[in-house]
Amino acid sequence: MKPLTLILPVLAAMGTAPALAQGTGSEGYFELYNNTEGNVVISFYTSDGETWSENWLGDEAQIMPGQSGTAEFFADTGACDQFFQVGWLGQDGTEVLDEVISIDICEASNVYLDDNEIYYD
Repeated sequence: MKPLTLILPVLAAMGTAPALAQGTGSEGYFELYNNTEGNVVISFYTSDGETWSENWLGDEAQIMPGQSGTAEFFADTGACDQFFQVGWLGQDGTEVLDEVISIDICEASNVYLDDNEIYYD
């Protein structure tokens, strides 16, 4: 399977657009890696602490175990420090939300989604 490319909407109107500053984020993208044994990513959300974005994956996109996806954004303003939350496909077909983590979207080159941990570099 080839990697899934995600084109993320500009969320400046919602106040959740990441800033373009230092690191890979400054180039407008970061890579998401689903390193889980059998969990499917069906959503992820960002927040500046005020409001949450819509699902950046859209309604149909998924990242299967072992796949990665490029998250691309186009805003030139906004906060680098964001909250990040992943939604997984539950056994009953519903969305199961993971814990919220803090992420510096401007410095994140890679976001790793492991079975019991989410981290970035």
